Amino acid sequence: MLISIITPVYNGEVFIENCIRNVIDQNCLDLEHVIIDGGSSDDTANILKKYSHEYSHIQWLSEKDRGQSDAMNKGISMAKGEIIGFLNVDDYYEPGVLNRIKVIFGKIPEPSLVVGNCNVWGPDGQLMYINTPSRLTLFDLTSGRQYPVNPSSYFYHKSLHDLTGPYNIYDEYSMDLDFLLRAVQHAHKFYFDEIWGNFRFFEGTKTYNDTYDGQAVQRINCLFDKYRKNLGYGKRIHSRINFFIHESNIHLKRLLSNYLNRSL
Repeated sequence: MLISIITPVYNGEVFIENCIRNVIDQNCLDLEHVIIDGGSSDDTANILKKYSHEYSHIQWLSEKDRGQSDAMNKGISMAKGEIIGFLNVDDYYEPGVLNRIKVIFGKIPEPSLVVGNCNVWGPDGQLMYINTPSRLTLFDLTSGRQYPVNPSSYFYHKSLHDLTGPYNIYDEYSMDLDFLLRAVQHAHKFYFDEIWGNFRFFEGTKTYNDTYDGQAVQRINCLFDKYRKNLGYGKRIHSRINFFIHESNIHLKRLLSNYLNRSL
């Protein structure tokens, strides 16, 4: 069973070599690494050319695209594997994860979505928290419970896209979450309480900027509203209330933390 790891990249010369090495160091034989470069103006393409000559499992394409979602869809089209995983250029896997994924997918039905935990690292290299998205129903996700925060911690059958469609090329911020909200309605879902991925959350990335300029929560709730229509009326209202309470609690915790920091 072949695993296709897909990495979209644009001007990623700072991270791309570590990303490639992280996949190589998984020591997984049934593997291809599909890297889609959006026509970088830095040294990304030269690094890809160098590594693809040394390692036959690396497939890559460099051309202008319509953004990250478009690159992700191109990667899926190129992928030959039955199992899909996405690894963003600045994130990385824990050792041995891909061989673990091979074992799991050998025992589960198709199509399946398989989710583990993810370390979330802050701007100063400190561990902010561990994302543990153990409840994977549409109701739980739209209620504000932890959803898989980064694709380094989940994998799925490529055939799942026959039911969900591709990634939304008009969404450059929450396309992963948009896909997951479709996927949990179609896939067999499996959660493993194991750390698989590492997500770097640092200044200058679009996720970081989107979170701290206040746009992320509003955008996510609008996305949730789109999919809450697939819930019954009672669950739809319950989901909205839970999400409001969840976000209010987070806001209060931030206010308290800021107050305590100023007081010290």
